[in-house]
Amino acid sequence: MKVYMPGREYPEEYREVLEELREIKDPVTGGDVLDSGVIAGLEVKEDTLKIWLRFESHAEYNIIGENAISYSRIIGNIMERFALVKFDNVYVYDLGNNIVGKFEKR
Repeated sequence: MKVYMPGREYPEEYREVLEELREIKDPVTGGDVLDSGVIAGLEVKEDTLKIWLRFESHAEYNIIGENAISYSRIIGNIMERFALVKFDNVYVYDLGNNIVGKFEKR
C-alpha cells in the first residue's frame, strides 16, 4: 500500500486512479475525496485496485448518522467507477484493514 499524500509523485497507473478519484465527491465536505482526506492509501496492480479509507468501520460514530451514509456513497462511487470498468478486482478497506467494499470478477 502507498500512503496517499498530496503532491507526492506516483507511477502512471496510480495517477490514472487518482485522477478518477478526484471526480468522486465527499458528501460531507463537498470537495473531492482526495482533498477532503478520505483516502488514506491505495495499491494498484494489473487487475486489482485496493483503496484504504480514513475511517474505522466498527467505531460507533461511523456506524450511525451521516458519516455512515457518506462513506457508503463513497464506496459505491469507487465501485461504480473502477469495478469491471478498469479493474477485475476492487477492494475498499477501512483503517483497521477490514473490507468495507469488495468486487471480484469470477
